Amino acid sequence: MSVNCVIGLQWGDEGKGRIVDYLAQKADMVIRFQGGDNAGHTVVNEKGKFGLHILPSGIFNEDTMNIVGAGTVVNFDRMHSELEEIEKVTGEKIESVFIDERAHIIMPYHMALDGAEEGKRSESEKIGTTKRGIGPCYQDKAARCGIRAADILDEETLRKKLSALLVKKNRELEYYGLPTYTLEELMEKAKGWREEFGNNIIDTNPAVREAVEEGRNILLEGQLGIMRDNDWGIYPYSTSSNPTAAGGCNGAGIPPRAIDRVYGVAKAYSTSVGGGPYMTELFDETADKLRAIGHEFGVTTGRPRRCGWFDAVACDYACWMNGVTDVCLTKIDVLDTFETIKVCTGYMIDGEYYSHLPETRLQERAKPIYSDFEGWMEDTTGCRKWEDLPEKCRTFILELEKLIKTPITLISVGPERDQLIIREK
Repeated sequence: MSVNCVIGLQWGDEGKGRIVDYLAQKADMVIRFQGGDNAGHTVVNEKGKFGLHILPSGIFNEDTMNIVGAGTVVNFDRMHSELEEIEKVTGEKIESVFIDERAHIIMPYHMALDGAEEGKRSESEKIGTTKRGIGPCYQDKAARCGIRAADILDEETLRKKLSALLVKKNRELEYYGLPTYTLEELMEKAKGWREEFGNNIIDTNPAVREAVEEGRNILLEGQLGIMRDNDWGIYPYSTSSNPTAAGGCNGAGIPPRAIDRVYGVAKAYSTSVGGGPYMTELFDETADKLRAIGHEFGVTTGRPRRCGWFDAVACDYACWMNGVTDVCLTKIDVLDTFETIKVCTGYMIDGEYYSHLPETRLQERAKPIYSDFEGWMEDTTGCRKWEDLPEKCRTFILELEKLIKTPITLISVGPERDQLIIREK
């Protein structure tokens, strides 16, 4: 049996698509377990370069069953356009994507309310939402009044639920001065979704259980990183779900004991999109250089990412919380031209030294303590073995490994599939 889970160890945008695409090549089943289309995975393979937002990364393998799990929130319009775009590039019809009937649906009013609520916040209070309706949809899920994928298959049930819900939603829309929705226009919208995706909305639990019990290769993929987790991240500057290994079990419908390996993905530096504390953020030419070389702009929004040095304290916390067995270090090649590379090994907060990651309000006052490493000043993009890397680069990686107390077994030196170094533990 082989159940692998891929999660982000930083603030998101760690390059998970790079690792997921590599692991998905041998996967019989890939399950996207949480989140919506508010973040993206960049996948580069022989078919082209793709930005995936809600689709699982196994869609490029014709023998892989791809599942959008119960823990996700689904924008069917976005899924339609994403499939259409990929099919246009590849010339291949994708029919291997299935949506669990328990997944919640992002309705038009969710997106409208998301943008309105963010717009009402002051600059210091903004959480950095992508205004894709993710938060409001999860709010309805928690309040037990959400619309699930199964509901659009039953027109009578859907009509009954929307009739009760629209009174409240239209009242909220009117408060923000936004257009309201009629029951019939939403029913018509759902009809289009049903016609296109109805046959792919299934109870995935029997198929997932069978795959686990038969020992097939299963890959769980999430979005964002633990620093955006709704419980253990930088709340309230967080997402509304749990992008952790534990969230993978819940969102995919797999028991914890079934997971064999947890791959935690981290950049050799760090980035963040959205609000909230970010202790190693840089505001100088170094940040500009990292952003330019690393092409640090959001896959979904195109927003410039906040850039900073590697935070070993936060990464150690992430490895512990997720039970990470293997760390995948991405974008090591971005550091090839830096004479000095810094790594955060602790914080000073109100005159007190912290070697662990504190709660959000203290993070906002934290000042990073750095250790300096000598840069290798060599091109690593052609390296394919551990021994090929410059000695100073290997030293840097080994020191990171000690700081985060977890083996670094995959090292990415570029976006192509073959630009990946496999290192034995």
